[in-house]
Amino acid sequence: MPLALTVLGTASPHPAPGRPSSGYLLRGGGAEVWVDAGFGTFAELQRHTDPARLTAIWISHLHADHSADLLAAVYGLAYGGLAPPAPIPVYAPRACGQRLAGFFGRPDEQFLSGVFDFRPLYDGHTVRHWNLRLTARAVAHDIEAYGLRAECQGRVLAYSGDSGPCETLTELARGADVFLCEADIDRHREGEQVHLTPEDAGATAREARVGELLVTHVGPTLTPEAATGRAAAVFGRPAATAREGTTTIV
Repeated sequence: MPLALTVLGTASPHPAPGRPSSGYLLRGGGAEVWVDAGFGTFAELQRHTDPARLTAIWISHLHADHSADLLAAVYGLAYGGLAPPAPIPVYAPRACGQRLAGFFGRPDEQFLSGVFDFRPLYDGHTVRHWNLRLTARAVAHDIEAYGLRAECQGRVLAYSGDSGPCETLTELARGADVFLCEADIDRHREGEQVHLTPEDAGATAREARVGELLVTHVGPTLTPEAATGRAAAVFGRPAATAREGTTTIV
C-alpha cells in the first residue's frame, strides 16, 4: 500500500462542530498508525479503520488537543469491545502513561498493559513497522515536543506537530514529498516562538524544498483558507488545506 495520510482532525486549541482537534491516520507498508489523538479523533478514526488493527500510536506532545483522546481509546480498547490482539505500541513523551494512569486514579500505567505498550520518544528515535519507518525529531515548543518523518518505499511525509520556527523542523522536512505543517498563529507574541505563522510554515517548506505543503492546526485568529494562502505566498507554490475526512496519497 502506498503511503497515505487521512485527516481526522485539525482544530486548535479545541474541537469545533465537524472539526476535531489534531489527529491523523497514517497508512503504508502494511502499517496503520494513529498520529496524534486530539479531542474527537478516536471517533473519526473508527470511520476509517478498526482501532484494534492499529500497528502503533504516535503522539507528538502531551498538550490535550494532541493527546486527550487516548482516554477515549482506553475505554474503547479495554472496556468497549474493541480489544486489540496484542498491546499497541504508543510512541509518546515519557510522561504519557503516567498521565493516563492519573485520570484513572492509578499509581502507574501497568493496568493498561493489555492494550497499550508505552515507549518513550527522544530526539532521533527511529522505529520500523514492516516497510514504514518513523523518525522523531525534537522541535521548539513550550513542552517536550516532536515532529515526525515517515518514510515508505521511497516516499516521505513530514509532520511538524506543534513547533515554533527551528532548524530541526527544516531538517525534518528536507525533501519530503508532503509536509503537513501547522500554521496556528497570526503573529508571534514578543519573545514567544512556540507555534508557526503561515509565513513561517511557507518559509520552512521553501527552505526544505518539499514537494507539497499541507497546512493544518490553524488557530482561532485565522481561517484555514487565509492561512493556506499566506503560506503559499511565501512557499512560492500552491499549498493545500488539511480537511477532515480527506486522504492524501504521498
